[in-house]
Amino acid sequence: MSDYTETDVLVVGSGIAGLAAGLAAARAGADVTIATKATRPEGASSWWAQGGIAVARDDPAQFKQDILTASDGTADPEAVDVLVENANDAVEDVLLETLDVEFDEAGEEFDFGREAAHSADRILHVDAATGRAIHVPFLNHLDAHDDVEVLDDTAALELIRHEGRVHGAVLEADGDFEPHYAGATVLATGGIGDLYPRSTNPAGSTGDGIAMAALAGADVTDMEYVQFHPTVYAGSEAGNASNRNGEAVAADDGSFLVSEAVRGEGALLRNGDGERFMPDYHADAELAPRDVVARAVATEREATGDVRLDVSPLDFAAEFPGLAQRCEDHGVDWAEGIPVAPAEHYLCGGVTVDDRGRTTLDRLYAVGECARTGVHGANRLASTSLLEGLVWGLRAGRAAAGNDVAVIEAPELLERDPDLPANFAREKFRRLRRVMDEYVGLERDTDDLGRAMAVLRRLKGEVDAYTRTRTARSLYELRSAAVTALLVARQAAENEQSVGCHHLATDEGSPARADD
Repeated sequence: MSDYTETDVLVVGSGIAGLAAGLAAARAGADVTIATKATRPEGASSWWAQGGIAVARDDPAQFKQDILTASDGTADPEAVDVLVENANDAVEDVLLETLDVEFDEAGEEFDFGREAAHSADRILHVDAATGRAIHVPFLNHLDAHDDVEVLDDTAALELIRHEGRVHGAVLEADGDFEPHYAGATVLATGGIGDLYPRSTNPAGSTGDGIAMAALAGADVTDMEYVQFHPTVYAGSEAGNASNRNGEAVAADDGSFLVSEAVRGEGALLRNGDGERFMPDYHADAELAPRDVVARAVATEREATGDVRLDVSPLDFAAEFPGLAQRCEDHGVDWAEGIPVAPAEHYLCGGVTVDDRGRTTLDRLYAVGECARTGVHGANRLASTSLLEGLVWGLRAGRAAAGNDVAVIEAPELLERDPDLPANFAREKFRRLRRVMDEYVGLERDTDDLGRAMAVLRRLKGEVDAYTRTRTARSLYELRSAAVTALLVARQAAENEQSVGCHHLATDEGSPARADD
């Protein structure tokens, strides 16, 4: 056999979920390799998280109820119990005691914030850059750990599996690829933002872990529940682009996320006529669940031409200095209101896992946004993504340690076709994004979903024809995106009920929930 590498636990991805899994596995005595195609630190989704991380404080029962309500009653109560019952301890252990994250304080106490659909102040935050404040010290801590190796700019192309068991993955770096065998493999590859023209995700969010797991035979569920964040600075409509090698990257179109915490502090949404409109859509107005607010913003933009976030009710520059500076850097006069529009933000579904991150394949785990734990159901409650990644990452990392490494025959990845058409990946990505934006976006139609699947099947076939004979990261990212997009469209077509993020068009076209 050609060159290969072995490790006890292989973690694919370097957001908070992957780092937590690596930490827990190392604490359990395992040698850990964290392979991430990101370049540090901005390449991981966790780095971009703004609002904060929710904790149970002294009322886990109410926290649970808020999660269930935001999910439109679709979250798994047992999974939610795992989250809320472990929230305080996980944050205390890792973020406070191990990493010494300095969350914002009010006097001698933490300055707990509130965001949409939360009934209490329970969100720890660092200005509007909480992800960055957590992610950087977490990476530094693991870099210094004797039992952890972090491989930057390294992509997983294919899982190594045999008879229902996963034995690692084929990794690629600088154009070279080789098998990396592991006693257990943890997928923590983040979201699917590159499938849409406008997304809050960083570049490279192509659904790699979901696609690899699905192609290996793992169960994947709730893919139709794609959450759109309602308040992203509109910027230009340029959307995503690709770099010179064809890999998916986010274009610098001037757009940026305006944290939900801003609405939590009193900011109001106004349409192009200057009218505050959210009270007409939901009793909780600007603090309604994200799916409701996103559809309302889209409706008002279409009807009046504009929606702005009015930050005049708060001292914006003092309370959110980072965001205020971001506005100034982009030439936005926030005193006149910040123009906002929905953008793809978070996938609530993914690879099906249990309470320890175990998938339906032996020794394969999934955590973070690529996993479907059941916590979010059809719609995620704000500031629960970092918490879910932390809690499930720790549980999966502990469970993944202690397995022997078995070296088996790895998939043969070929390099026989040097004549890949110029801009092949770039053009296919553009086609995929157009389809997803038009047919599988904020609002869906049954006939349109059928059209999307037809186009995506043809696109996947075209990509497969090249990946059979050529190994390149851009092709495998495109394959992952095509597989994941097809899963989203297919599961959306199979779900005939409008619920949460999956909203089917009606004659009335109401963006509100049926029971509101």
